[in-house]
Amino acid sequence: MKKPMKALLFCGMLGCLCYGGGDWLMLYGDPSYSGLLSWLTAGVAGIPQWRFNLAMALAFPGIILYGVALFAVENYIRTERDRRIYHYLNAFGLTPWIALHLFYIMILTLFSWMNTNGYAADSLAICEGLYAQLSWLVPVSEALMLPVFIFWFYLQIRGRTEFPKCMAFTNVLIIFTLLKGLTMLMPVSAFRLGFTNGLMSESMIIWFGIMLIREIMEKNKEDSLSREEMISNEYHGKE
Repeated sequence: MKKPMKALLFCGMLGCLCYGGGDWLMLYGDPSYSGLLSWLTAGVAGIPQWRFNLAMALAFPGIILYGVALFAVENYIRTERDRRIYHYLNAFGLTPWIALHLFYIMILTLFSWMNTNGYAADSLAICEGLYAQLSWLVPVSEALMLPVFIFWFYLQIRGRTEFPKCMAFTNVLIIFTLLKGLTMLMPVSAFRLGFTNGLMSESMIIWFGIMLIREIMEKNKEDSLSREEMISNEYHGKE
């Protein structure tokens, strides 16, 4: 039985809203900064702790809903071997995704807490030092997160999915690159900061949205063909 892909893709979009909402909550504010890390801003220093708590809480339903959709996407792959490779790449990629999200929240919430509890003078040095000690997590996490999307591009461009080959260029990494270019044109502002921080979630929601639109169009086409066939059968039956 065919899986309800529309509902599953919609789950992915909801997961991206959870993640993206958390990204905006933990960074949206005055973009000015004085240290080495552009995301330890004056706005972050004044963010109330409830926003970090909510951003962290949203990561958990986010990863579940996002994962549901990503695993469902493997149903578009034609062969069992390719589906299996995609499945394991996806499984390896989900853990560092949430780990990286929580890693940044912990540093940001510490920076905010120190600034609002009498330790402002030391907050920048401590948080920059903490990041420096664990910054290796960023490239390692990205190295585990990205292969599933690269493999998906390979499958689509080779015609090994149910999609036409041209849809390989709707890959989430291409969408991310285009949106990243767009941020370069934006003036420095709280909006640009939030938008840039949530860039991967925003790219993912567009990617899931493209597949959802195609799924709806294919379903409408099937329904139209079924109606035409039914009308044709009725017509020939009367003859």
